[in-house]
This record gives sequence, C-alpha cells and structure tokens, in this order.
Amino acid sequence: MSYQHILVAVAVSPESQQLVEKAVSIAQPANAKITLITLASDPELYNQFAAPMMENLRELMLEETQLFIDELIAKAHYPITESVIATGELSQHILAICNKGSVDLVICGNHNHSFFSKIICSAKAVVASSQVDVLLVPLG
Repeated sequence: MSYQHILVAVAVSPESQQLVEKAVSIAQPANAKITLITLASDPELYNQFAAPMMENLRELMLEETQLFIDELIAKAHYPITESVIATGELSQHILAICNKGSVDLVICGNHNHSFFSKIICSAKAVVASSQVDVLLVPLG
C-alpha cells in the first residue's frame, strides 16, 4: 500500500528528525505529500503572573518553533508540502487536517517525554475517531 499524503506530528526536539526521515522513506517511492504539524508552547502555562510580557514571549516562542520547523524541512531533502504550528488540542488539529487534506497516514513518535506523551494521546484520539492509519515510531 502506498500513501499519498502523510501528516507528521513533531515536537521541538532533535528526535523529530527521525520522524521526518521515516515519513520521507515512506513518501518518496510514491511521490507522496508530507505535512508537518507541531504545537506551539503557550507561555501562559509557565507563568500566569507575567501578563504584560506574554505577547512578546508568545511571539518569541512561535518564532523559535518556526525556525525549528524550517530546519526540519531543510534537512528532509524532500519537499514538505505544508507545515502547521497549532495551539490547543493536537488531536483536533490532526483530525481536521486529515478530513480536509486527504491525509491517509499520520506519523507520531513514541516517547516518554511530556510533549510526545501528548502526541501519543492525540494518536489514540485519531485512531478512535477516524479511518486514517497511524504509525508510532519508537524514538531514542
């Protein structure tokens, strides 16, 4: 079976390169599309008392996330069709992209760190709520 559009859930973490490499290895033979999705960190989670500085911090974190995504794309050596930086519940964004963008495979990392734990929970929600295949990739 060959996939036509692969959605890869990544975190701002070096392990995400493994996920992109896995997606490329699956996509390349069929010339499939790849879309990356990640969650932007919400600075309000870190300190709710610093309200005046939140907007600047939010912009900085978004910029850092975009730089990381750009680096993943550059290292992929394969065209990445789209990248999405989401906020909120990751599984809702994954399901929405799967429904509107004809995604037929979602790749997530299987890791114990808190961010990847969120991705695993999202993967469970995707499996329970859609007909899209989900590949969990073990990460170092």
